[in-house]
Amino acid sequence: MFFKKKAVTGEKNGVSYINGEVGWHNFSLNVYSYLIDGILIDTGAYSLHKYFKAFIDEADFDQVMITHHHEDHTGNAAYIEKTKKVPIFLNNHSIDYCTKRANYPLYRKVFWGNRKPFQAEAMPDTFKSRTATWDVIDTPGHAFDHKAFLNRDTGQLFTGDLFVIERTKVILTEESIPTIIQSLEKVLTYDFQEVFCQHAGYVSDGREKLTRKREYLLSIQHDVVTMYQQGYTIYEICQKLFPKKYPIIKLSRGEWDSKNIVTSILSENELA
Repeated sequence: MFFKKKAVTGEKNGVSYINGEVGWHNFSLNVYSYLIDGILIDTGAYSLHKYFKAFIDEADFDQVMITHHHEDHTGNAAYIEKTKKVPIFLNNHSIDYCTKRANYPLYRKVFWGNRKPFQAEAMPDTFKSRTATWDVIDTPGHAFDHKAFLNRDTGQLFTGDLFVIERTKVILTEESIPTIIQSLEKVLTYDFQEVFCQHAGYVSDGREKLTRKREYLLSIQHDVVTMYQQGYTIYEICQKLFPKKYPIIKLSRGEWDSKNIVTSILSENELA
């Protein structure tokens, strides 16, 4: 396979970033890493190592905070461990997993590379950067170990993969729409102004868009439950609510699929 890879760097409201992208034909995936006040948030994918390496080498940071264990967020953690000698923090529940060779499907290795093992420390509930205090917010749903980080002083919220897109159409097999709704409700109880997403980048009107995402998912949840109770099959619900077939469904052999939205809702509501 021939892949096109690129990255851009920039700065937004005191936050430096690198956005790396892997493209194949008309399909592409991207991921951000952020640098603020001596904190590096996520490390990017190993397949984009040469771009993230340059960013990491030039960056001045004292610690690394990782939103969750997925390989597009932890791919360069081993390089940081080797070269920077700074603490890397991760949800306690995924520390052991990351000390071993990563185990995930081939298509993800092709796009994101092979994440090398690294050592991490348990993520605290709060932490301090050079000039600010941060809240660490449990936000599972996309991943069991997912965290969001809020800078109390600036009101900037780093949401990992909690936002990504307002109107979700496909999710991973392991994801849970009801749990994502709960995580959205939790972050919305905090006082924040700006949102930085690991795939969408800077999200203007972040609170409003997170609110709209929550409302959209609640609407989808209601429709799924209602249709299932009316006798529609899972396939029929998918056809009505998500008629478009996205390239990632075929590429991932169903690990990413609209069907996963429906089954996660029915499972959590003890209907399937």
